Order: sequence, then structure tokens, then C-alpha cells
Amino acid sequence: MVASPRWTTPASSCAAAKAWACWTMRTHWTWPWRTMSSWKWAPWSALGAPPTSDGAGGFSIPQYYPLPDFRYSKYREPEKYIALDGDSLTTEDLVSLGKGHYKIKLTPTAEKRVQKSREVIDRIVEEKTVVYGITTGFGKFARTVIPVSKLEELQFNLVRSHSSGVGKPLSPERCRMLLALRINVLAKGYSGISLGTLKQVIEVFNASCLPYVPEKGTVGASGDLAPLSHLALGLIGEGKMWSPKSGWADAKYVLAAHGLKPIVLKPKEGLALINGTQMITSLGCEAVERASAIARQADIVAALTLEVLKGTTKAFDTDIHAVRPHRGQVEVAFRFRSLLDSDHHPSEIAESHRFCDRVQDAYTLRCCPQVHGVVNDTIAFVKNIITTEINSATDNPMVFASRGETISGGNFHGEYPAKALDYLAIGVHELASISERRIERLCNPSLSELPAFLVAEGGLNSGFMIAHCTAAALVSENKALCHPSSVDSLSTSAATEDHVSMGGWAARKALRVIEHVEQVLAIELLAACQGIEFLRPLKTTTPLEKVYDLVRSVVRPWIKDRFMAPDIEAAHRLLVEQKVWEVAAPYIEKYRMEHIPESRPVSPTAFSLEFLHKKSTKIPESEDL
Repeated sequence: MVASPRWTTPASSCAAAKAWACWTMRTHWTWPWRTMSSWKWAPWSALGAPPTSDGAGGFSIPQYYPLPDFRYSKYREPEKYIALDGDSLTTEDLVSLGKGHYKIKLTPTAEKRVQKSREVIDRIVEEKTVVYGITTGFGKFARTVIPVSKLEELQFNLVRSHSSGVGKPLSPERCRMLLALRINVLAKGYSGISLGTLKQVIEVFNASCLPYVPEKGTVGASGDLAPLSHLALGLIGEGKMWSPKSGWADAKYVLAAHGLKPIVLKPKEGLALINGTQMITSLGCEAVERASAIARQADIVAALTLEVLKGTTKAFDTDIHAVRPHRGQVEVAFRFRSLLDSDHHPSEIAESHRFCDRVQDAYTLRCCPQVHGVVNDTIAFVKNIITTEINSATDNPMVFASRGETISGGNFHGEYPAKALDYLAIGVHELASISERRIERLCNPSLSELPAFLVAEGGLNSGFMIAHCTAAALVSENKALCHPSSVDSLSTSAATEDHVSMGGWAARKALRVIEHVEQVLAIELLAACQGIEFLRPLKTTTPLEKVYDLVRSVVRPWIKDRFMAPDIEAAHRLLVEQKVWEVAAPYIEKYRMEHIPESRPVSPTAFSLEFLHKKSTKIPESEDL
């Protein structure tokens, strides 16, 4: 039953009200505040445009403003603080700020730098010096000098006109990251913002008042102008804003509900708020952290698959990787040994096939250190660039208080994070590519020696048949998403900004690629655990049994066909929350710390001179005595 609307209709307009209700149903829209999937329609009070009588017994239809339904019933205001100085923020810190785990404060050193920087701007205004973005227009209008009486209006106009993004708004977590990162950059003291204004921005962050920031519209040079302008628009009390306390409403009302006032921009401050690479880089931080998490867990999932497929650990021998000592490759091989060492963690499954006639495994098992390893090295490379970027001044012009001057440059150009995130997408995708092939081996009875599609009564049941198709579809999508966005450039602003990075799309598609990787590995994790069911009562190594138990705590064995999507989502959640890593990591670190001697189990297919000597030794015949 549809709830009655919050506005009342005149007694004489019942027919019009019925027509209005029919119209909303015909266009698949419900009453404005009713949830539809993940979206809701803002209440009239938030829109500021209730339906009004048209004087003829009907209503004029207001403009609808679709707003995401962010539900934060469990939100708790953080008590801890992170002190920002513009120089030492980590990707982990920024993700934690995005999750609402901390509030922000400035270090004393940062406050002094900000004050000195502002003194330079105030002097420029007082002396009526012509300086880009302070006393002139922007972009093509850089040569247009603005009267002193209109300098504040200039900054407001800048924010309003540049708030031209489109698409879904950033989630609360991503909007917090964006706002926190901009605060960190301003804390460096090269932007010219006043300390009072910066502290107002921090108060908005600490109250979790988050502006409506569309995800699309940046070309990544001059910085992320559109999304950062939407961020600044909320700070000045315009546009829409959300908080756990108020939900969506006009920004000025959300601020007022938290005892805050809209920011009044001084000369240069609008430009200081919107000029930089923080949209690209904040999303890049999330991408790097999620990539790191799934790369670690990919080794665990692959090790479990290797056990189910009765693979050998010989390919992870220390000496093999010592002669090709890429850091990632060496680390991945070590993780495999720590999880699969059957002398340290006895594996009944490994012992059951030690004397089989298989010579070596397929590449998807044998080459995991080489393939997973370069992914780890890629992530480390990208993380280094992103960490540098989040602690960099990316404004224009830059204010150098020590020299008492401003200098125009190009630090706003997003090429560094754009190229790095394109590289990240290409690198991390390989985890899904190789995982999908392992899923094929698990599901294919001619390769696995297991029931087809990992289910009993095949034919009546289809098992993992379409789950594998889903993995293949995600890998195929990733192939298109891995095309680098940073190879493209379109000239903008009347050829003033004639080369851009397209870093916003690089960041967004990197996150999509990583999500697909997580989902493919979730399917492999389920398939590997299902494979173990057909090897029982044999057990695998202790750490891998712990992983199996974790999965079984949220997904039961596949006895017959059932709705599979919830199982995939449950396994995906385990990976996103890093539960698989939490279970296995203690065993990996114990193996590392105890310097356990490497076991090298002998089998008929592993050639060695020692083994050959033992085979050639025979009991002498009586006639030889």
C-alpha cells in the first residue's frame, strides 16, 4: 500500500489527485520519499518544490531530484582523531577516514603554514596585484582583471559554474575520502586558504555533512574541477547535502542542523577548494587498498584449489625463485609453501597422491608465483605513486610563503595517478583471468577427476555450471575496462587546457575491475570448498581447513541445486572484509618467524641424483656374494 503523501490536496481537487497518482504509477515512480531499489525520491521539504495548485483544480508537477538512499542506522560518531599535516597521510589512513573511523584535526605546524600562505594572498589583494585566479578570471579569462569589489563574487561564481557533474553521487565513504584528502592538501600551506575557512571545512567533515558529488565530469586537468566544485558547493550552503543525522536536504539546512554556517569565500578560496587531483587520488586509494587485500587472498584461494586438484608443491621450491628474485614472485611462492607444507601442516590430500604419475601441473597452478607475483609488484608500484600524490600540493597558482610570491604551474595535471591506475587495472585483472581458468579445471571432470560442475546427480543438478559462466563474463568485461583511459586526451577550455589525463575514468574503472576480480575469486573459493567435499574424509593442511571452515560458516555445501547468487555474495563479502586473510595470516607469519626448514617431498616424478642413487641400489644376489 502506498503511503499517503505529505501534502494535502484541496477538497475540490480529488480528481486531480487521482490523476497525479496514476501518472506516478505510469512512469514507474512512487511517492517522492518511497525507496526504489537503492534510490529514493527526496521529500518536498528537501527539494524546496512542493506541488502547487495550477488554479484549475490540478497541480503543477515539481522537478524530481533522485537521491541515493544511504541508510546509516549503525553510524556512530568517532571519538579518535587523525592529525593532518599535508605530508604523512597514508592510503590506509584515508580509507579509515572514509569509513568514518576518525575525525580530523590539524597539526600546529600545518596551522602556521596555512596562516603564512594566506598572508601572501591578503597582500596581493591589498596591493591590487594582477595574479591568476585571485584578481583575474579563469582559464580563457585569465587575462580579464576583476575589480576588488567583486573578488568574493568571483570565487562563488567559480564554484557554482564549475558544479556541472553528472551521474550517481559518491557514496558517503568516498565523499568522506574526497573531503579528507582535500583538507590534507590544504594543510600543506600552498593553497592560500585562510585558517578560519579551513577549520570550517574540518568541522563539516567531523559532523559527517557530505555534499552531493556526481561521479562523472572530470577530465583530470585542471584537476578534478567538477567533482571538487560540487564538494565546495555544499560547503557554501548550496546544492544538496547528506548526513547520518539529517539524511538528504538542502545543504544550508543540513549545516544548520549541525550548528554549522555556510562558508563565505574570500579571494582565492574557491579556487583553493576545487583545484587538484583529489577525486582521482581518493578513489585511487580505495583501489590500491582493495587490490592489496584481494591479491593476498588470491594466493590462499589458489592454494586451496591446488590441493583440491591434487597439485604438487615442487613448483614453489625456494631455489626456483631465488634465481629469478622478483620480490612479488618470491613472496607468493613463500605464501604457497607456508600454506601447503605437508611436513609442517600434514595434508592427507597431498599424501593420497604423492606417488601418482603426474609429471607437472598446468600453468594456472604451477605459475601462480610468477603471475600473482607481478600483480603484487604492480600494486606496490602504484601505491608508491598514490601515496606521493595524496601528500602533494596540486593547486594553481601555488603560494610560496617563504618567497612571498605565487607561481603558476601544472601540478593539477592528473597524469601520474591516471597512468598508475590504468596500470593497476591491467595488473590486478590477471588475478581474475587466471582464477577463471582454475574454476574451469575444478568444474571440468576430465581435468579435475571430480564430478562435473562439482555436484552429485549431474543432469538433474547443474552445480557450478553457470557460476563459471559468470566468472567468464566478468573476465571478459575486464578486458574492455583494462583499456587505458589515460591514452586519450581532449582539448578543453578553448584550447587553454589542451592536454588532459582522463584520470577520473581511470580511477572509476580500476575500482570496477577490482570488484570483478573479487567476485571471480569468490566463485573460485566456493568451487574449491565444494571440491573438498568430494575428497572427504581426507583433510587438507591446517590453515586451509580453517579457510574451509570459514566459508562453511556462511555457505553450506552444495548438495543439490539452489539459488546461488547469495552464496557468491557471501563469499565476496568474506574477501572484501579480508576474513580469509585473517584466518590464514597467523599461519603464514608463524611459518615466516620460525624459519621452518623447507620440506621437499620425494615422488617418482621428481628427479634427483639422490633419489636415482636410491633406486639403483639393490640387494646383491647370492651368486654375487
